[in-house]
Amino acid sequence: MIDETFLTTEEVLEYLQVNLRTVYRLIKAGKIPAVRVGRQWRFRKRDIDGWLDSQRPRGGRAAAAVQTASTPRPSPGTTRPRVLVVDDEASIRDLLSKTLALAEYDVDVAPDGRSALERLRMYAYDLLIVDLKMPGVDGLAVIREAKRYKADLPVIIITGFSTESSAIEAVNLGVAGYLTKPFRVPQVLAAAAKALGE
Repeated sequence: MIDETFLTTEEVLEYLQVNLRTVYRLIKAGKIPAVRVGRQWRFRKRDIDGWLDSQRPRGGRAAAAVQTASTPRPSPGTTRPRVLVVDDEASIRDLLSKTLALAEYDVDVAPDGRSALERLRMYAYDLLIVDLKMPGVDGLAVIREAKRYKADLPVIIITGFSTESSAIEAVNLGVAGYLTKPFRVPQVLAAAAKALGE
């Protein structure tokens, strides 16, 4: 028997742990199929699960995807938020760039702190997502420098090595979110939406 479990909008919000605007973005982008029933949307649970599975990092194509995602794109006349993702792990960069792009954000990636600082000098970003532990220039140094360029830039920290001192410094730097690895796709979308005031 085929599982034809349908979820209401409220159930999808709870299931994905995201806000309503993010769900509407995903519907509009055609990422999660939805059926209109009267004034309500209905979602097939297996479609939602399929979309979540598609967001998990894959080994082989990560480098190619990162290459295209890291190419700066002009955004003439668009109001899509521009996000810079900084992480030394290719699989994390790939997951975040795909996830955010599907939710209709313009995404650039940087593999380390030094290239992140170059991008921050050249482009205006609406959100910075940065790993704390990276070789060379670490995440906290990137955040401090980014705040010099744009004092009110929302920042989300992602880390696999959370310490009390780094969490305190992050709070002092005014970060908007703090995610510990491994994190789930909905957590990232919810943190991004919250940081951008959506």
